[in-house]
Amino acid sequence: MGALPERDRRLAYELSAGVLRWRRELDGTLDLRHADPRLHDILRLGAYQLRRLERVPAHAAVSTSVELARETAGEPAARYVNQALRRLAEAETARDTGRGAVSTHPDWLVARWQERFGGAGAAQLLAWNDRRPYLAIQPATWEAGALQTSFEAAGYGVRPAPFGAGLIVSRTPTAPRSPLPRSLPGYEAGGFIVQDPAHLLVCRFAAVPVGARLYDACAAPGGKTVTLARGGARVTAGEGRRERLGRLRETVGRTGVAVPIVAADLLSAPFRPGAWDAVLLDAPCSATGTMARHPDARWRITEAAITRLAQRQTALLEAAAPLVRTGGVLVYATCSLEPEENERQVEAFLERHSEYERRTVRDVVVAELVSAAGDFQSLPQRHGIDGAYAARLVRRS
Repeated sequence: MGALPERDRRLAYELSAGVLRWRRELDGTLDLRHADPRLHDILRLGAYQLRRLERVPAHAAVSTSVELARETAGEPAARYVNQALRRLAEAETARDTGRGAVSTHPDWLVARWQERFGGAGAAQLLAWNDRRPYLAIQPATWEAGALQTSFEAAGYGVRPAPFGAGLIVSRTPTAPRSPLPRSLPGYEAGGFIVQDPAHLLVCRFAAVPVGARLYDACAAPGGKTVTLARGGARVTAGEGRRERLGRLRETVGRTGVAVPIVAADLLSAPFRPGAWDAVLLDAPCSATGTMARHPDARWRITEAAITRLAQRQTALLEAAAPLVRTGGVLVYATCSLEPEENERQVEAFLERHSEYERRTVRDVVVAELVSAAGDFQSLPQRHGIDGAYAARLVRRS
């Protein structure tokens, strides 16, 4: 989308995110069983505009989709899309404007959350995921006051993020019509990073001592790396996925923190046992706590994938455990809501490793974000931030 005019970029993002959030409803409306698979996304895009975007005229939504179908699969496909969307447009005009209670998430995931959070809690979580997420930032080279003054002078709205964890920035009628966050004052100077409050709070919960040598084992995109380095830890950032190294380098470089970067998978990281005062394992996970920001995740993830991810997390924990010195800290974190990836993972680890114990530092985060076991847990439907989990484990011997 880099070459698109800014207005078209905004619409393209709205369309792609909207189709992903409402795909189940759209598919039920369209009945795609007999449609050419090449037309599925074209039909979804047209249907989304007809059902959810009041600012796009029906004739424009239909004609644009017809042209896309013609370019993709020829004239017969264009006629098919034209007929399907015109029928839908007529039905939209005729039906009541109230929306039915159609789930926007897979049945298995809804059932899982209903069992865990109850019917009302699950419904609140689904509704949270279907909202447009806010933009949250954390100060880096600029202080919060300077950032707020600059944003407000540029016409943006600014308010404190939940739990005092950064700032939330919003558009106002006087704000420049340009893409966020790159257009915000201070971005190029490394004045801030984009980071949900939950992930800053995980860093606070970690309570890594100033001056500690910390290995951030799965560091990209780099938000926690910068936060921990600014907090006084001597961080080395590791990342085994080469396609993510560029984003990590950009974040670290833009904010000017002194963080060496190592291209290494934790399973084969070139460090001797006991080499680090602290290790952060922000493990690859199902990301079910961030589905408002990543609507595609609800359709990508499966129960089998959660099982595979849990197995990978177990292997990563086993690799991280010997790297921490006696008296050092191992922080295990995810952005998942699923017990298999969170508390069950940690309980199983502690059963295998008697040399480790939970040791939570009091009052670094508010009590409502700390579980009975002493772990960090934020829930979107309850706390108004991303879902995240962390356990703070200290090596006794």
